[in-house]
Amino acid sequence: MKKYIILVLIGVVFSSCASRKNVTTKTQKKTTSKPIVKNDNTSNNSEQNSISKSPVINNTRDYIDAFKAIAISEMREHRIPASITLAQGILESGSGKGRLSVEANNHFGIKCHGWAGKKIYHDDDALQECFRKYDNAKYSFQDHSNFLKKRRYAPLFNLNINDYKSWAKGLRKAGYATDKKYPEKLIAIIERYNLTQYDEVVAGKPLKTASEKRYTVVKGDTLYAISKRYNISVKTLQKLNNIKGTNINVGQVLNLK
Repeated sequence: MKKYIILVLIGVVFSSCASRKNVTTKTQKKTTSKPIVKNDNTSNNSEQNSISKSPVINNTRDYIDAFKAIAISEMREHRIPASITLAQGILESGSGKGRLSVEANNHFGIKCHGWAGKKIYHDDDALQECFRKYDNAKYSFQDHSNFLKKRRYAPLFNLNINDYKSWAKGLRKAGYATDKKYPEKLIAIIERYNLTQYDEVVAGKPLKTASEKRYTVVKGDTLYAISKRYNISVKTLQKLNNIKGTNINVGQVLNLK
């Protein structure tokens, strides 16, 4: 009887040890899988962070405010009118809301053309064409300048730097876009948003201030954007124009003085 009891106890001990080994093995398998999941998440977060670093743009005025400085800088360095650069960026990127600008920081619709960097595929003249992808929007603006200087657009640099109309027509003639109305669209954007004022900065003229003119509201304007552009407070704008609240209408003429 004692021998039987001893055998039973030994069996229980071995059974307990075996079950512990099984638990330990399962735990080890789980721990080995964690780093793989962590690495995947890190990659996704990195891509999301590169997009989140882009400026918040709600309308065309925001776009101009976000990129006017680099357009002016590129004009100084490469002699490409800032008005042309901004107008092309607005038109090609949909004021920063197009897929290429949002997902690839490509503001000028420049295709790969032997590009060795990152790429994105997008339907354009043909399905799934290859476009350049940048880590930051500023590199798109810089590459736009280099793109124009190194390719068939060289004749543009014989034009007057302040002649935005000839530049707009020259871009179409050189084959930048297939749209026959491309020059007219660029010119309309430049004149609507008074983009030549940024060309004048390079020529040594100051930006327009509130003391120089009245302002006609266009689509996408807000009191805040206008106040920021003309260096005048929202409260002053409201007081000068008897405005209660922040609602303004397209075509409304605002006193800035």
